Amino acid sequence: MTIAADPDRARAWLDRIRALPLPGPVRVMNVCGGHERSISMAGLRGVLPSRIELIPGPGCPVCVCPEEDVHAAIQLAMRPGITLVSFGDMLRVPANAPRRQPRTLEQARTAGGDVRPVASPTEAVRIALANPGREVVFFAAGFETTTAPIAGMIAEGLPENLSLLLSARLTWPAVAMLLDSEEAGFDALIAPGHVATVMGPQEWEFVPEVHGIPAAVAGFEAESLLQALHSVLCQHLDGRARLENCYTGVVRPGGNPTAQRLLDAALDVVDANWRGIGTIAASGYAVKPHLAGHDALKRFDLNLDEARKRAGEMPPGCDCARVVLGKVYPDQCVLYGKACTPRNPIGPCMVSDEGACRIWWATGIRQARSDAPEPV
Repeated sequence: MTIAADPDRARAWLDRIRALPLPGPVRVMNVCGGHERSISMAGLRGVLPSRIELIPGPGCPVCVCPEEDVHAAIQLAMRPGITLVSFGDMLRVPANAPRRQPRTLEQARTAGGDVRPVASPTEAVRIALANPGREVVFFAAGFETTTAPIAGMIAEGLPENLSLLLSARLTWPAVAMLLDSEEAGFDALIAPGHVATVMGPQEWEFVPEVHGIPAAVAGFEAESLLQALHSVLCQHLDGRARLENCYTGVVRPGGNPTAQRLLDAALDVVDANWRGIGTIAASGYAVKPHLAGHDALKRFDLNLDEARKRAGEMPPGCDCARVVLGKVYPDQCVLYGKACTPRNPIGPCMVSDEGACRIWWATGIRQARSDAPEPV
């Protein structure tokens, strides 16, 4: 569900923000890749007061999908008798492999693998039912909003020949990890509206309650984003942090109980690896043990080649991990706009529509500024 844009209301929130007596810089992290796309496409950074710094955060599931999962998907795709299906963005995410081997699912398809993009879990089921003589593996990366429909697919019953290579993550643990570090790097937080729609806004109460940092849940129109920004700036000025819901047309207290029940029934919350970042406690989903027959990692004997160079890491020179963590901006990566472009992505942040590098490129920022200072 999307709330229609209201330019007049957006302009009114912008005027309120401009009127705030900000004594110094305020760093605001927007967690969601969808928020970053809306902010960049609307040109909000260019119209906000210069003292407000908007920092892209870790809300890109393609960007943090473990490299070893991509490597496993490529191996499965190259096996005779297996059809590998995945959301379209994942087909171009590179794994670290020798040049003589496919480095992406797209290259695996070129090399003869049966790789098919899908737009939804129901499409994966349809392909499995239409091909009963083949093994179909659904390589699924995503956050809670993508994972809930997958849990619904499991609840309806999986075809015998359909298995999951699941690379699903929860959003809030990455923010908690940043806040628990020595330097969080931001003074306020805009929390993701679609995740809050499923899981409830209460998941983000730890930000003000534990860390004393202002937070607001926002939607994806400029009006909602500016309202949320105004909220956290006012909280910052008042010195009283809280969580405010600025997406009330969609986000309800407690979230979506049905979606949560489906997630709890099909999946366990486990410690999980985030590409280039490391393991974050209780930040991933795994198929429950009674569904192990549909877990591709258990169903197929995979040689994940732990000895290969840079296993699990970002490609050499790629700063995607620091971009995801809000430590640098996309155009502060030395590869940005040079070796790394959407046509030839080196790192996953240049692949996905929710990746900050791809978003910044799409808005016309085409060159690296390697001499610029990093955000502090």
